[in-house]
Amino acid sequence: MNTGVKITVFAAALAVTFGTAYGVGGAFGPVAGDPEPAAHAEHDRSGPSGHSGHADAAPAGLQISEAGYTLDLKTPRVTAGEKSELRFAVRDRDGRQVTSYRREHGKELHLIVASRDLVTYRHLHPTRAADGTWSTPVDLPAAGTYRVFADFTPAAEGAANLTLGADLAASGTYKAPPLPEPANTTKTDGYTVTLNGDLRPGKASDLTLSVSRDGRPVTDLEPYLGAYGHLVALRSGDLAYLHVHPNGEPGDGATKPGPAVSFTATAPSAGTYRLFLDFQHNGTVRTAAFTVHTGNVTPDSTPKPASSDKHSDSNHQH
Repeated sequence: MNTGVKITVFAAALAVTFGTAYGVGGAFGPVAGDPEPAAHAEHDRSGPSGHSGHADAAPAGLQISEAGYTLDLKTPRVTAGEKSELRFAVRDRDGRQVTSYRREHGKELHLIVASRDLVTYRHLHPTRAADGTWSTPVDLPAAGTYRVFADFTPAAEGAANLTLGADLAASGTYKAPPLPEPANTTKTDGYTVTLNGDLRPGKASDLTLSVSRDGRPVTDLEPYLGAYGHLVALRSGDLAYLHVHPNGEPGDGATKPGPAVSFTATAPSAGTYRLFLDFQHNGTVRTAAFTVHTGNVTPDSTPKPASSDKHSDSNHQH
């Protein structure tokens, strides 16, 4: 992995209108491409489906079908607060379930489940049956609508990386929680993570996330899926999906195992985003979540220091 890796922006179109609470309309502008091509070829979508350098492209995860592939969510509804099995498949243009994928970051497919209020976040690694059906246990804490993102690359010759999205309903009594306020620090499972840098619309910027525990920097982060940290950004409203890769990688002779993990990212538009950092220490993967604003979103969008994000509900299931 080369340094200076840019945020991955995928081509997609909005498939569902969610009303004024989640409508996009004129609230979000088109995706602005990075000034340089992405260093990860597997996430670089050239060709008719769009490319991160195309100004009229939209972020990934907003549509259920793209480039001849469709996300078939076989479990469209679960019950909040109960452990369920989430089942899905990816179908090709002939309707056949895909059974062959390229492995990326140690997995054939990465699955993200996030609530539309951006408070609950799950990074899952499902298992695939021989017929192409994927499954994973999932326990969603609150009723409401969730977005399922499948991030994968088919093994077919010339196939590009795709992120397809579908809605998942969790039944029960819904009570909308407030989105946590912007803050430069957050706490998770005894760890403190500090965010330095600003996410900017249409312009690449550096983000550095530093991990500490009991007031001491963590300098022995462990590789997780080939990196010391993975960052996912979701845009509030339509849940546009942005997967950011870190600068450098374990064993490259330059990247240290903490306390800082750096990224170079470009927000596709002004808006409010939730950032989810996955990192591993002492054999356990943890997730730190941040709320950030870009552009003129609120009168006072200055992040507040030393605030614990108590509303985030994030975990990993393998």
